[in-house]
Amino acid sequence: MTTRRRFTLTQYLIEQRRRFPSASGDFNALLLDVALACKAIARTVAFGDLGSMLGQPAPDVTTSVNVQGEEQKKLDVISNEYFTQMTEWGGHLAGMASEEMDHPYQIPATMQRGKYMLVFDPLDGSSNIDVNVTVGSIFSVLRAPQDVIDSGRDVVEADFLQPGTEQLAAGYALYGPTTMLVLTVGNGVAGFTLDPNLGQFMLTHPNMQIPEDTHEFAINASNSRFWEAPVKRYVDECLAGKTGARGKDFNMRWIASMVAEAHRILMRGGIFMYPRDTKDAAKHGRLRLLYEANPVGMIIEQAGGRASTGREPMLTVQPTALHQRIGLVFGSKNEVERIERYHREPGAYKDDANPLFAERSLFRD
Repeated sequence: MTTRRRFTLTQYLIEQRRRFPSASGDFNALLLDVALACKAIARTVAFGDLGSMLGQPAPDVTTSVNVQGEEQKKLDVISNEYFTQMTEWGGHLAGMASEEMDHPYQIPATMQRGKYMLVFDPLDGSSNIDVNVTVGSIFSVLRAPQDVIDSGRDVVEADFLQPGTEQLAAGYALYGPTTMLVLTVGNGVAGFTLDPNLGQFMLTHPNMQIPEDTHEFAINASNSRFWEAPVKRYVDECLAGKTGARGKDFNMRWIASMVAEAHRILMRGGIFMYPRDTKDAAKHGRLRLLYEANPVGMIIEQAGGRASTGREPMLTVQPTALHQRIGLVFGSKNEVERIERYHREPGAYKDDANPLFAERSLFRD
């Protein structure tokens, strides 16, 4: 019996580069540096309390709150350092931006600068760390503006404000029972599993595809009182099951780790919703456009799915701020398009969730 040969991440990237004969190899080298950072994070996460890495920041960390106003865990800080330290030295980057840093990260003056920019969420779902639930890292690669490349000047916030359609690559690492790296370089989506014996990411899931239809949805139901009518209409129809308008039963999932949610959808279909709601009128959503929505959106669409705000395609949104938040709906194409249609016809829905207090009720005149 012959053993099927598996490609390493390096071999996969070489194959992809052959589509561009004039490519320098800097792009591949950058992605391998990112993969190395993900390996380091995976190892640190795996030690858990054995490595004293859970809970609050280490004593030498001056703040426990990031720019988002969220409490930072030790692993948030350490993971951010892995990303910056393992990618800044290669000469491939003009600068970086991270969910954990207020301002763009400058490549030290003593190091060579390149033509790409890296944006990342170093540890997505870190609120789950202390209960040993799957977490991950999310990243994407942008091309630096030409004047940055030509002059070598420091990057500024405006340089990163590119719509998702401008991403050159996007991916996430998943730190679960196995460590996986899921990546797109604009030519489909490939999944790699970390072989702990070799220390290599091996191609195990080539050409990942999302089914167009599904019977699973993921949403934080505790926010239902704040949902807009189109989202409430969609969820109510799912909950009605076979007896409702959809004519089929749905299952609900919620992990509170977007990487884990996205991976489940890539593997077997589904829809994830963290939509805009009325809980905080000052915010247009909860997730970060540059660090979460755009990278995941690119991956999902490269796998045949759809990513949207509910009102427009996610990847066409023009960013206006480095840490901009946005509503996000992604997954099986037909389901996302249904929610978009519901947003175009909000008047078609009547909330019958509480029939006891409807016009016809148990209470009579």
